[in-house]
Amino acid sequence: MTADTVTLSDSAAKRIAAILKSDAEKKAMRVSVEGGGCSGFSYKFDLVDGEQNDDLVLEKGDAKVLIDSLSLVYMSGSEIDFVDNLLGQSFQIRNPNAIASCGCGTSFSV
Repeated sequence: MTADTVTLSDSAAKRIAAILKSDAEKKAMRVSVEGGGCSGFSYKFDLVDGEQNDDLVLEKGDAKVLIDSLSLVYMSGSEIDFVDNLLGQSFQIRNPNAIASCGCGTSFSV
């Protein structure tokens, strides 16, 4: 696996670094894809204390993101971003493989 299959925006990296700094026991943010959600699949974000053998590790500054190999199949070519606007703050994944997504921004289909 190569690290260029998923990218991390500067704003996402800054936000992840701030979150990790506030919880010294957590070393990374895990992004995974699960079945379910209103469009078939959904993204899940968890703070974790370590990585697994099959994880893709993305690092930018003090931010560290882990993606397991199964989730990477659905996320290849994606960008993880953090948006702060009038609608609120959220992590968003711009996934070129998604053919449909829902209004909540965390559910998609391929």
